[in-house]
Amino acid sequence: MFESLKLSELGKKQCRILRRPSSTRPTIWCVEENGVRAVVKDFSTNKFLFRNTIGRFLVWRERKAYRKLRGIRGVPSLYRIIDGLALVLEEIPGRSLKSLERGTQVPDMFIEALKDLIDKIHLRGVVHCDLKKTPNILLGDDGLPYIVDWGASISRREFRFFPLNLVYRRFISDDYLAITKLKLRRCIALVTPEETERYNERSRGERFVRIIRDKLREVLQRIA
Repeated sequence: MFESLKLSELGKKQCRILRRPSSTRPTIWCVEENGVRAVVKDFSTNKFLFRNTIGRFLVWRERKAYRKLRGIRGVPSLYRIIDGLALVLEEIPGRSLKSLERGTQVPDMFIEALKDLIDKIHLRGVVHCDLKKTPNILLGDDGLPYIVDWGASISRREFRFFPLNLVYRRFISDDYLAITKLKLRRCIALVTPEETERYNERSRGERFVRIIRDKLREVLQRIA
């Protein structure tokens, strides 16, 4: 799918720009071919050095995540990679949680489905690492959750040795804490005392792992 799509032609076709590039962020395009719409995450519009180092690295890493998660409902399909510089991804009809009006409730079913989706992702040995950012979770038009933007994700295999395995477990916890954060903002009646306690936990060991995690997340977010 989208086999004929070329990066050099994106600006000439009837393509809509969803986000313009910055010094470290790719252009996001919305494209259509044979009635099928897709989102293109395009690093070819960044400066030469960045796109051919960090840009190619991020495309490679994100492709790995999408391949590991292939077939999971709630994770967009990866259609193809173009020239090692862009990912062509399934467009998900819906809205990001960030775009919802303040105070808007989300259905209980959505929370349960999000938990189930994160469970499936973790079983594949992948952690998103950035779910507390509400633009990364979509409320689909079908009422179901979708998770996007896998540039900062990590795999269990990469973090299997001590002490990185502790950080990996912390990132797993963070993915679930994103659900608690969502409940606190959108459906506080569903938050249990245990979830609140876990969300605010600050033991000595916890603080140490969080320091390592935060430094690593800062690096991942900067390059992603």
